[in-house]
Amino acid sequence: MSFQLHPRLEQDCIAIGRFELCRLLMMNDSQYPWFILVPERTDLQEIYQLSKPDRELLTEESNYLAENLAILYQADKMNIAAIGNMVPQLHIHHVVRYRTDKAWPAPVWGKFAVVPYTEQQIAENLALIKSRLKM
Repeated sequence: MSFQLHPRLEQDCIAIGRFELCRLLMMNDSQYPWFILVPERTDLQEIYQLSKPDRELLTEESNYLAENLAILYQADKMNIAAIGNMVPQLHIHHVVRYRTDKAWPAPVWGKFAVVPYTEQQIAENLALIKSRLKM
């Protein structure tokens, strides 16, 4: 069976590109710089279900993404989580947080209604991300 992105992730996110293991998505919510890594492996819900080499690669890709997002967006804090209560497909959230964001210090999940990006904001974020990340 070939990899397929969960329909909810496809609906809620903007595709950015791919690393060796993971697909990189941007959550379509302009309130927070919010990115998601999805390992392109089938039938996985948990990190421990990855092979050891894939777990190591996921860690490398996640750290690489988090470090670069923190620099690009001048984060006060990076929230990284693999929750999966709503979407069972393994995916790891990387949310740039600021002490001044409207959800601080609480988690961003389900806190406020989504505010989608404008086309211009999407283009600006994609250009910023692609200028920094090697994919």
